[in-house]
Amino acid sequence: MHRGFCPAAGNEMMYQMMAQENIETLNNYKVKKIIAACPHCLNTLKHEYPQLGGNYEVIHHTEFIEGLVKSGKIRLNKTLEGSLTYHDPCYLGRYNSVYDQPRSLLSAVSKDGFKELDRHANESFCCGAGGARMWLEETIGKRINLARAEEIAGKDVATVAVGCPFCLTMVEDGMKELGKEEAIKTRDIAELVAGNMV
Repeated sequence: MHRGFCPAAGNEMMYQMMAQENIETLNNYKVKKIIAACPHCLNTLKHEYPQLGGNYEVIHHTEFIEGLVKSGKIRLNKTLEGSLTYHDPCYLGRYNSVYDQPRSLLSAVSKDGFKELDRHANESFCCGAGGARMWLEETIGKRINLARAEEIAGKDVATVAVGCPFCLTMVEDGMKELGKEEAIKTRDIAELVAGNMV
């Protein structure tokens, strides 16, 4: 439902216009709670929309799924084979302090263990998509997503989990550039949960 420009992309006037249209629509439907799969959208809806009259409870899909697990509505088993790591999305972790819920879900599905990346949680390294960098060509050094993919590959894992569609694309592209896309699968946490439900 959320459509519009990310304020970080630079067109503030267009963002405000589209955000106000979205808020009008959401308020007409009396929306109270929004579940966001995208941390960028989560951040915008949670922190920017209230300034324009859009006041909603906004949570990330990993928070929602963990709530379903804790309440017993979803049961998980540890059937995911191969070691696993997690890339913290900037707008989920550093900007909104969501660290525990993704890790709780991953621990509940991992049969062969969870490995933290050297740079994780509030010290995580960006995938390279933040601030519209996904569409920019790097002119100095290597692409950020390639640097992150190299860090992940260095952990000798079978799967890297993400909680953001931008991170999914960037990490997956980095793995392809390294020729590791078959050896190290990049998956959203929701995919891993869906594949490991009782």
